[in-house]
Amino acid sequence: MSRRPRICDYGDSTYRTDFWEGRGRDYEDAVERLALRRLLKKPGKRLLEIGAGFGRLTSEYSMYGQVVLLDYSLEQLQFARERYGDDGYIYVAADAYQMPFCLGAFDGATMIRVIHHFVDVPTVLAQVNRVMVGGGQFILEFANKRNLKAMLRHALGRNGWNPYAPEAVEFVELNFNFHPASMRQQTAEAGFTLRGHIPVSWLRLGALKHYLPTRLLVSLDTIFQHSALAYSPSIFLDLWRGGSRTLAAADADNPEAFLRCPRTGSTMQRQGDSLVSPNGLRWGIRAGIYDFRQPL
Repeated sequence: MSRRPRICDYGDSTYRTDFWEGRGRDYEDAVERLALRRLLKKPGKRLLEIGAGFGRLTSEYSMYGQVVLLDYSLEQLQFARERYGDDGYIYVAADAYQMPFCLGAFDGATMIRVIHHFVDVPTVLAQVNRVMVGGGQFILEFANKRNLKAMLRHALGRNGWNPYAPEAVEFVELNFNFHPASMRQQTAEAGFTLRGHIPVSWLRLGALKHYLPTRLLVSLDTIFQHSALAYSPSIFLDLWRGGSRTLAAADADNPEAFLRCPRTGSTMQRQGDSLVSPNGLRWGIRAGIYDFRQPL
């Protein structure tokens, strides 16, 4: 078995409070929601939120009949479940390199502030492609290395890396910035068609956020978003999967019908608080959350 790539695990539940809530990121949260609302234009049946965390953006997907929250952190998903409950939501703790879903399980998917944590981007994108239907929408946000601040620092000789070079840069462990051309190429190679993009968070500077009201920052960012210039620190891609694969049928009485063993791809049988694959692998269900990180 090949060695699994490094995993970024936000198992420490203080991520929610230390990074988002009450930490001066109202501006970033607001402009990301605006970008999602511009891109999510049609209702769907089942959406996969990859790297859902504690469910910060989950409320934006109400146009879908069912939302599956996937994250490696069981603790973050517990916060999400406390907030949203089980009606229309399914919580899955799993590795995005081995998603525990059948072919064509979703007609929508989002991945916001997540792809920058992956060493092997092509494998993750291939997994997203595998679990989506033909014509399904995939909204992908990535951290842009070719942003105005990085370009200025490079011109002044203060960057340790070149913002114009195509390769990703790991500026902190398991935190990568990507060149827009490279990300477009990788998504195309994974079978997705780019229909548009939105540059976001143009004003992500501490001084601006300190002196200017959030409402004004958001209004200005909205103007810059419509410029479509790919020089912001964050870029949303509107991607669509090609092909004619249809959505996997869902059994209203068995929401586990589209789950699959991440090791074998086989269907599983429910036995108490676990799902068991034909080869005997047993996966736990912990307080309403399907745990596919490691077999029992």
